[in-house]
Amino acid sequence: MKLLTVMKDFLREDRAQVSAELIIVIAALIAVAIVLITQLQNTAKKGSKVLSQETDKAFKEIAQTVNSS
Repeated sequence: MKLLTVMKDFLREDRAQVSAELIIVIAALIAVAIVLITQLQNTAKKGSKVLSQETDKAFKEIAQTVNSS
């Protein structure tokens, strides 16, 4: 009976170890995803500003062309 108890304890510890490792891997993946999402958001904001500036510049040139005609 004692051997059976020891085996059960061993299996539980093994499962707990796998679970702990899995939690660490999942946490690392979530951290990487958060970093990538943050970088993509910053890039999108910068791109939006540049696009807005270029659009304003194009509309000003169009307005000048129309007004000078």
